[in-house]
Amino acid sequence: MTPTKVLTGARVVLPTGTVDDGRVTVEGTRIVATGPANLSSEAPANAPSDVPSNTSPGAPGNAVETLDLTGHWLVPGFVDLHNHGGGGASFPSGTVDEVLKGIRTHRLHGTTTLVASTVTGDMDVLVRRAGLLAELAEQGDIAGIHFEGPFISPCRKGAHSEELLRDPDPAEVRKLIDAAHGRAKMVTLATELPGGLDSVRLLAEHGVIAAVGHTDATYEQTVAAIDAGATVATHLFNAMPALGHRAPGPITALLEDERVTVELINDGTHLHPAALQLAFHHAGPGRVAFVTDAMDAAGFGDGRYLLGPLEVEVADGVARLVEGGSIAGSTLTLDRALKRAVTVDGLPVEHAVAALSANPARLLGMDDRIGSLEPGKDADLVVLDADFTLKGVMRRGEWVVAPQLG
Repeated sequence: MTPTKVLTGARVVLPTGTVDDGRVTVEGTRIVATGPANLSSEAPANAPSDVPSNTSPGAPGNAVETLDLTGHWLVPGFVDLHNHGGGGASFPSGTVDEVLKGIRTHRLHGTTTLVASTVTGDMDVLVRRAGLLAELAEQGDIAGIHFEGPFISPCRKGAHSEELLRDPDPAEVRKLIDAAHGRAKMVTLATELPGGLDSVRLLAEHGVIAAVGHTDATYEQTVAAIDAGATVATHLFNAMPALGHRAPGPITALLEDERVTVELINDGTHLHPAALQLAFHHAGPGRVAFVTDAMDAAGFGDGRYLLGPLEVEVADGVARLVEGGSIAGSTLTLDRALKRAVTVDGLPVEHAVAALSANPARLLGMDDRIGSLEPGKDADLVVLDADFTLKGVMRRGEWVVAPQLG
């Protein structure tokens, strides 16, 4: 019998707020109870009906493992919407084993749910890649696929191969969706291009997130895209026109609309802290999702890499194209994004945690299973010390990183 795990004494971040001396009880793969440590940890009456009722530590027949996390934080596992790889492995081009290595690298940094992102490529290549990634999604290794490119603006291409860019023809967008066998989660488009709005409508009809990004759109064009069904800003501020007082551009439209979730890459390179504060102030803590936009070097190290067909040089943890010097993704992991948000940017812990967990989980339509520490949800959680350094990771009830409390 799998023992009941009782994690007690930590500052636990719950949807209702932080419990200073909290307890989380795990049975099998799921959380069965949360709350103050000095109260009974039996599953509450309103817990989902499929949660085992005999979950009280010490109940007859139950083996119990208790872990004292006094002096630590306990937060939900992180959810990354936008990730191209890590550990030296590429999601857009790696073998199955290499992709699994990249997934594992990010799990070691607290990302218990991950959407694998592609980069611009030939359509046939993207179709084949969609098939490979769809199989990994079917197995539960990833939460789905994000297609970033090729339907983006050559004016804001960033680290994408210009000769492979194309207008967002709805028929080609549909081809990628079909190739993903129901596992496409998001497509980033420059919605001002010919076919952009029709492609947004197509994505919305098929339950796939349409994200505005790598765009040269005006304010008015971005408003039209949101009205057509776009609900995400791909790495807000990056690869789009700057906010202007006469030409407010896409940033203003994306920040002001309650229907839009904005991605932020909080690595200290992509964003000035004031830009991050601006986003939180105008979008509010419920509409921000921290993402890594990570490439192969995340969790691996400096050196030369390929991002799609383009060569990238990583120096001092910053990835740039060898030709042209454009920022080429990041080497960020979400534990670092959280630590920076709290210790450098001064965000409340609860807001930073929501941006890493609850908000992206809700956007993916997975908040019934992940994104918060609540009875009935997957036992995905992260242990942090008082300085917000990662000390343990649990995914579906099993320790990926055994707690290091010494």
